[in-house]
Amino acid sequence: MSGNGLDHDGRGRSLGTVLSGLAVAVGCVLFLGGFAWGAVQYKPYTVPTQSMSPTVKAGDRVLAQRISGNDVRRGDVVVFQDKDWANVPMVKRVVGIGGDTVKCCAKDGRLTVNGTPVDEPYLHGKTPASGTPFEAKVPQGQVFLLGDDRFVSLDSRVHLDDAANGSVPLATVSARVDAVAWPLGGMLERPSGFTTLPGGISRPGPLKLILGAVVTGAVLIVLGGVYGPIAGLARRRRTRTAGTRTAASAGR
Repeated sequence: MSGNGLDHDGRGRSLGTVLSGLAVAVGCVLFLGGFAWGAVQYKPYTVPTQSMSPTVKAGDRVLAQRISGNDVRRGDVVVFQDKDWANVPMVKRVVGIGGDTVKCCAKDGRLTVNGTPVDEPYLHGKTPASGTPFEAKVPQGQVFLLGDDRFVSLDSRVHLDDAANGSVPLATVSARVDAVAWPLGGMLERPSGFTTLPGGISRPGPLKLILGAVVTGAVLIVLGGVYGPIAGLARRRRTRTAGTRTAASAGR
């Protein structure tokens, strides 16, 4: 027994209890906070058609970050809803923004934006980047949208004869797809082909940070929760060992 009335085992139990409780508390904050953060930032969608294959396939469940039109960049896979496009949520890729001239195809079969050929490794199949040649000038405040499977996608090319040259208002865009949640497909990479154009490409959303907070929180909760039983078992073993040694000494 020490001078303050606590033995070393008591101090160990007290410190261990405090630390395990702290781990559970911090874990709960990270776990629940991560889910709350994710609910504010992201919304799940189910992709209805094959037009974005192979990036996302029909029936895939995706996580899309809520954004405003000002956050949209070329190369983004966005969720939008426009009355002239069946007025239901749709998923397409932004290839042109206000002021751009989008054209297909260059001599090598690539899409060009303002005369600059764009590498599109995400396309379904090989070049050309469109089965039908087209050219469109995108009005300010609009975006030009194409599917990744250009041979089946009903996209801006179908609407080229309208007043906006097939584009849709930025206000119709509500979210940007960051990941395929089910079946597990991982994060969507930002395409590098648009990097050299003015405005560049968008930065990744906070999904990795959110997942990291949730996973770390879950680990801390589990570790803090199992400390008590493990510590109790260890104390019982030490007590039995000490009792055996005492009995052995007494019998000598």
